[in-house]
Amino acid sequence: MAGDYILTIFIAAMLGGAIGLEREFRSKEAGFRTHFLVGLGSALFMVLSMHGFDGFEGQPGVIIQRDPARMAAQVVSGIGFIGAGTIIFQKNVVKGLTTAAGLWVTSAIGMTAGVGMYALAAAATGMVIVCLEGMNFIHHRLFKHRPREYDADENHQMTASE
Repeated sequence: MAGDYILTIFIAAMLGGAIGLEREFRSKEAGFRTHFLVGLGSALFMVLSMHGFDGFEGQPGVIIQRDPARMAAQVVSGIGFIGAGTIIFQKNVVKGLTTAAGLWVTSAIGMTAGVGMYALAAAATGMVIVCLEGMNFIHHRLFKHRPREYDADENHQMTASE
């Protein structure tokens, strides 16, 4: 039984790490370790909320109602706080929004794996990577002569487009 739970959180961590590798490759604010931990933690909370209180009786005559969605809702709130920390507003430009969204979806992938829906979690991970890499490819193909507003110049300072 414990082996199943370990496999569950391992899968979630690896899926989160896969997204993190893409972010790391692109030198973004949150990379492999952050996404790995978000996937792992989200899955662990789901496993805990679904199975961690098995056999908990409480006081005689008291009916215990378990609701795994309660902990999931708190994970969503907590990840919103972490994601907000990656967003920077500087020189009238918002930076880090994609990374924050990536952390948010990584948490959802971790929760999905945490309830044992591995195929759905893997498919979502693939979709995220295709989106991030695909849009990067399209942007560089179509707009290779036009820098984005938040591209850095050679001195690593933010530049705004005209």
